[in-house]
Amino acid sequence: MIIRFSLPFYTEPGQRIAVCGSEPSLGQWNLDHALFLRYAARTGQWSQEISAPIDHPHSIEYKYILLDERDGGRHWEWGPNRVVATTGGLFTRLVLEDYWRAPAEPNNELHTAAFTKALLRRGPRTTASQAPANTFAPDAAGAVRFQLVAPRVAPHHQVCILGSDDALGGWDTNRAIILDDQQYPTWTAEVTLEEPGQTTQYKYAIRDPQTGRIVHLEAGDDRVILTPTPANTLRVRADEGFRYPADNWRGAGVALPVFSLRTQQGLGVGEFSDLKMLADWSAAAGLKLMQILPINDTTATHTWVDSYPYAAISVFALHPLYLHLDGIAELADAADRTELARLREELNARDFVDYEPVMEAKWKFVKVLYQQEKEAFLADPAFQAFLSEQKEWLVPYAAFSALRDRFGTADFQQWPAEFQTPRNLDQLTAPDQPDFDEFGLHFFTQFHLDKQLLEAVEYARERGVVLKGDLPIGIYRHSVDAWTQPELYHMDRQAGAPPDDFSVTGQNWRFPTYNWERMAEDNYQWWRNRLSHLARYFDVLRIDHILGFFRIWEIPGHSVEGLLGHFAPALPLHRHEIEQRLGWFDYGRLCEPYIRWHMLQHIFHAQAQAVFDEFMEDAGYGAIRLKDYVRTQRHIEALFDQRIAEDPNNAEHLRWLRTGLYRLVNEVLFVPADEPDHYHPRITVYLSTSFKELDEHNRHLINEIYNDFFFRRHEDFWRRQGLVKLPPVRYATDMLICGEDLGMVPASVPGVMRALGMLGLNIQRMPSDSKVEFGDPAHAPYLSVVSPGSHDMSTLRGWWEEDRNITQRFFEDLLGHRGEFAPQYCEPWVAREIIVQHLHSPAMWAIFPLQDLLATDAGLRHENPQDEQINVPSNPQHFWKYRLHLPLEELASQASFIQALYGLVDESGRNQVY
Repeated sequence: MIIRFSLPFYTEPGQRIAVCGSEPSLGQWNLDHALFLRYAARTGQWSQEISAPIDHPHSIEYKYILLDERDGGRHWEWGPNRVVATTGGLFTRLVLEDYWRAPAEPNNELHTAAFTKALLRRGPRTTASQAPANTFAPDAAGAVRFQLVAPRVAPHHQVCILGSDDALGGWDTNRAIILDDQQYPTWTAEVTLEEPGQTTQYKYAIRDPQTGRIVHLEAGDDRVILTPTPANTLRVRADEGFRYPADNWRGAGVALPVFSLRTQQGLGVGEFSDLKMLADWSAAAGLKLMQILPINDTTATHTWVDSYPYAAISVFALHPLYLHLDGIAELADAADRTELARLREELNARDFVDYEPVMEAKWKFVKVLYQQEKEAFLADPAFQAFLSEQKEWLVPYAAFSALRDRFGTADFQQWPAEFQTPRNLDQLTAPDQPDFDEFGLHFFTQFHLDKQLLEAVEYARERGVVLKGDLPIGIYRHSVDAWTQPELYHMDRQAGAPPDDFSVTGQNWRFPTYNWERMAEDNYQWWRNRLSHLARYFDVLRIDHILGFFRIWEIPGHSVEGLLGHFAPALPLHRHEIEQRLGWFDYGRLCEPYIRWHMLQHIFHAQAQAVFDEFMEDAGYGAIRLKDYVRTQRHIEALFDQRIAEDPNNAEHLRWLRTGLYRLVNEVLFVPADEPDHYHPRITVYLSTSFKELDEHNRHLINEIYNDFFFRRHEDFWRRQGLVKLPPVRYATDMLICGEDLGMVPASVPGVMRALGMLGLNIQRMPSDSKVEFGDPAHAPYLSVVSPGSHDMSTLRGWWEEDRNITQRFFEDLLGHRGEFAPQYCEPWVAREIIVQHLHSPAMWAIFPLQDLLATDAGLRHENPQDEQINVPSNPQHFWKYRLHLPLEELASQASFIQALYGLVDESGRNQVY
């Protein structure tokens, strides 16, 4: 059999097209042995032929690649491998008429799981009988297999083809050929043309099978088959996507953490089963996406500190907080049932998530249910299948969790030596061990959490709603992941964020940073495993702080705040470069804390002398230095933690002193790098007293160094970092990926994300353009998410009351109320205008915190907007306890509100497929 590859592609001098694939003649996926195509300048076609065995049918996988001899570039076409089946002797010639699948095309994202498995997934197949698998006569001319990749088709609609040939209906819509959706999103039809020697014109259309009516005939010129299709030849027309006459697909969604959900069946906290009720409400309101915060287990201390959802003890395990006890089994003991009912009433009455009592209640009854159901659970084939499939992470997690409770800490370095390194975990957790129940409890819990979440996800998908998860950028240092694979992390360093609107001293998350070099050795297998597991539950994923794949803010272990950190990886300045650009280099002046008497007076006021006497010493010539035992912020933290514990009544004063000492440690101009004699400029150095007390000439020179270092020196370097690390993560699954790209964003980031088809985030109060005060949703790119806020911000109503001047400018400039006074409070009509503004954005998704949607209704919104903020990033000890003030049952009964919200979504075009 002869197989002919044909691809229209206008190249530039020095570029060539090759095809690489599974056949020996295609290189068997070795690019060095790929098949080079020949170019016909007159037609712009690249083509070449190979021969394949004719006696037995088999599938050939292949892909096109653009080779650029000018720079050595190798650019694979976008998408999965192409697959074509040989015909087992039915034809002697196979002509593949393909098109180049370009990367970074907006419609590429419609091929992700969000659309193919949920929003646009096909219902029961109805077209197979109308499109038989093979309609060809062996020796007939005109055999054409039409293939169209079109995910954007409503589940109840079909794709059809009509054209000039009588076999295509002769343009009669009643005789259109229905395409088969068995390989959705690829649609196929096999046709033997009546007049194969004539030019054939055709178009695809979308059809409603209920009415037989053509809903959409694709736009643009007719598609054309110019050359005849001879006998014994199968022509495969792999056509470029459907040409929609309407705008891009757009949708709207709602954001709320699972723990914030409130239902009558909960236990003082939202549970996975509650997502079903939220999905019903979302679908009724025209919202197609539910965005949640991370849901991994964070149980490290068994205190409210564990409420922080970004400090997971496992990147795979789910949090027991979200387990619905009644969904496991009914408690057999009547007294237990009575107590559970009492606790449910008591905890549900609270207006916040009272984390510790809630978790105490959950664990108490989980243990009861485990003992009650243990025998049946261990024998359950579904559990055995779960254990077998998830064993790689589940066994270490169960071991870690049990040992954490046995030894009273998640810090495995404090465990007995024999357990500090994981050994023989299968034996440790085996059912025949006398202490198995310590571990079995966690197998039991994870099995039911997984089961309940999968049920909720499928329930939402059936209603046309997708679940969007959240992937934290870091890992907790006292976690299963650090215990089992410490080589993947820099345990002596800390990840965080540089100063921003949330915190002037930066954020220190205290997570270890990644050892990217080690991770690259197995092509980022840990990341690919992590993404694959998340794809078990989510069709859309938000990557928290995606900038970490380009560079992370790395803070030395001796720092508490973030100001003494630096970007990693980076290109630090050598001492000689600083000296050359400044004209001098004095380590003491540039790199040691700059402390003078007037600074102590300014910070500590009347206590300046007492602070000096206790913590400092004269360094000569007016300079002051900290004593050795308080030389670092970590020294200071340990000292004052002890003093606060000893004198809790004086805690506020001691914290004030501690903050002042932290401030002095930060008074440096350059931060030493890991490499000897290399340095990073201190972030926001221009705000330091040390900088302000330089002469004007040196201030100017350091500003030049600073701006070059942070805004020019690393652009190409960081771009290459992202292009190396992100693709294995991006292509590990078929999830739709969104990146949280806020803050100090390198100029290269949007381009890399766009090339990889990853959606950016546009928050109106944090515009990416530093030249404007507020972002305009109307200017957001299609591949993005627009939102009025996030969980790290105050709600619309809370923000409206923070600064009257800012609110007034926003009211005039963004809402268009020139010359009018902004209302003192964010009235329902104001919130509605902001919601509408976002809904009409060209962005693929407009996602709203539920609090902001409720702000449009005076009768439903919370009385106090200050109580609705989920997180305060400037407070590292924040208690994550926000709980929706309305039960979802009550929200579902608000027909007028749901109808009004549906109307807003519908008017914006975000409730239609086309």
